Parts: sequence; structure tokens; C-alpha cells
Amino acid sequence: AAMAGRSGGRQWVMVVLLSLAVLMPTGAASPAALPLVINTWAFRTAAETAWRVLESGGSELDAVERGCGQCEIDQCDGSVGYGGSPDESGETTLDAMIMDGNTMEVGAVAGLRRVKNAIGVARKVIEYTKHTLLVGESASLFAVRMGFPYEDLTTQKSLSLYSEWLNQSCQPNYWKNVVPDSSKSCGPYKRPEEVTYKEEQTSSKRSVRNHDTIGMVVIGVSGTVASGTSTNGAIHKIPGRVGDSPIAGAGSYADSTAGGAAATGDGDIMMRFLPSYQAVEYMRMGTDPTVACQKVISRIQKYAPKFFGAIVCANKTGSYGAACNKIPGFTQFHFMVSSPLLSQPTEQVVDCI
Repeated sequence: AAMAGRSGGRQWVMVVLLSLAVLMPTGAASPAALPLVINTWAFRTAAETAWRVLESGGSELDAVERGCGQCEIDQCDGSVGYGGSPDESGETTLDAMIMDGNTMEVGAVAGLRRVKNAIGVARKVIEYTKHTLLVGESASLFAVRMGFPYEDLTTQKSLSLYSEWLNQSCQPNYWKNVVPDSSKSCGPYKRPEEVTYKEEQTSSKRSVRNHDTIGMVVIGVSGTVASGTSTNGAIHKIPGRVGDSPIAGAGSYADSTAGGAAATGDGDIMMRFLPSYQAVEYMRMGTDPTVACQKVISRIQKYAPKFFGAIVCANKTGSYGAACNKIPGFTQFHFMVSSPLLSQPTEQVVDCI
């Protein structure tokens, strides 16, 4: 009987260990628990809003839409929503996307003019069209048909940002190899008669504070993944410029069979590598989310060592991580996490690599 008791005890210990193994993937940087909300930067109200939506029975897509939409209302860091990042003509335009990891449907808008709730419009692209991405004036017309009001996205703040920029001879800007010299004067620029190519600078021209897209991944109790982004793009961008945010696989990506990821930073460089898609594929192969994020950053580093950027990653079990590229003035990346293991949405920090 004593022997039977001991072997029963051993079996019980084995069951507990196996249970723990299921809960804690090998080498996981974070405990796995669902549901999970993770978003770029210390945008607390966005995290709280998304978490409240889940708690009140809303879907993962609802949580992403409302969470990112909260940042549009709050004008998070001046880089999301109306009244920030005026382009070269002084206008603020918005980019956003939302992705359903069950159906792989994506709704996105880019260069959206005069409509404040960009991610709300992106959601309507999924619900009422067979398209994925709508752009510019036509996206605004679609938004109005969907019941969104036309509103002026310009504020005193964005007007003063624009006039300061003009007074500083339009510096910084995104032109190269043009006349007049874009590093010293305002345009209009044109191609020189004889093109003499200068080596392109790979360092990021934007400061760490002026392009902080919100990217969010939400994973429901059943492992359903949704993701989304919203931004007003790079400040002083050339009108018509679209960055990584509204591009599926670049700004964010969701796949309920693997996980989700969302990127932030210098979209012109980052979108060339589809970092969110790549991170999800690494996690599909069993790579820990933190390592998946780091591998994505390392890939971009090879081509643009001085790029400004970061990414958050979460797998379908709720394990998560983040990574960023270390440059002067940006050595740590702050992000928000909400999960049953935390008493409230919590700011977390990772050292850049």
C-alpha cells in the first residue's frame, strides 16, 4: 500500500509538471495567460479601454478597434489621431488597419482625410466591402457613406508645428537627390538635369518622440487573435506617403493559429521587411515571442543599423515579448500588457538590442 501510495504521488507530481509545461512554454519570457492585450508604447488609456471591452463581453476585434480608437481620441503623443504630424502642405492625414486572425480578413485605410476615427473606418472596410485597403479622398467618401462625420483634423498645435517647420527652411524632410538642395531649402523640388546619386543616409531622420504609432494585439480566452494600428504618419511627410501602419504584415499581423505582432517606428524602412508577419511566422515555428521580436529587429539592423523601431509579439497561448533597435536617445522600449496575471494594465520595459 505504501508503494502504491508513493507511485500515486509520483504520478500526481508528473501530472502537475506536465500541466506546468503546458502553461509555460520552454524559455518563455512571460507567463502565458489569456485573455491578453499588448500594445506599443505606454499608452495606458488604450490598454484600459481594450481590456474593459473584453471584460464586458466584446470581441477581440471590438477590443482592438476601441483600444486604438481611444488613442485617436487622446491624440496619443501627437502621433496618433487628429491635430498632429502635419505633412508638407500642413495637412494631417490618418492611416489605420485592423485584422481578424480567424478569417485573415484585413480592413485598412491610408491617407484618410477629414475623418477622425481611422480604425473605425478600417473595421467598416472588413464588414461592408470585399476590399482590404482604401486610400485618400476616396476612403473619406467611403467613411461618410458609413456614417462617419467629416471633421477638420487641423488644430492650433498642428498649425504651429507646420509654421515652425517652414521657418526652419523645411527641415527635416524626406526628399533626396533633388534641386534645390532639400537639406537647405523648401521646394518645390524637381529632379536635377543630370542625376548624381548621393549615398542614402540610413540613419533615421525622425526623432524618437515624433512617430509613435499605436499597434495592438488582442488574444481572447479561446486563443482568437486580432490586431490593429492607428497613426497620423511621419511628421512633414511628402503628401501621399503611406507608411507601414496600414499594411498587413508590416504594421501588424494576426493569425489565430500562431499569434500576433505589431510594429512601431520608422515605417519607411520597417515596411520593407514585413516585420509583423515575420514575427508571427517565427512564433508559428515555436520560437519564443521575445526571441521572435529580436530576430525581426536583427534582420532590419543588417540593412539599416540606425533605424528607429520596435515590435511587440504574442503567441496564441498568451506568452508575449518585445524588442527594439538601440540608437542614441532610444535604449529602452515601453509597452503595455493586460492579462489575468496582472491586477491592472501594466507598463513594461525592454532593453533595446
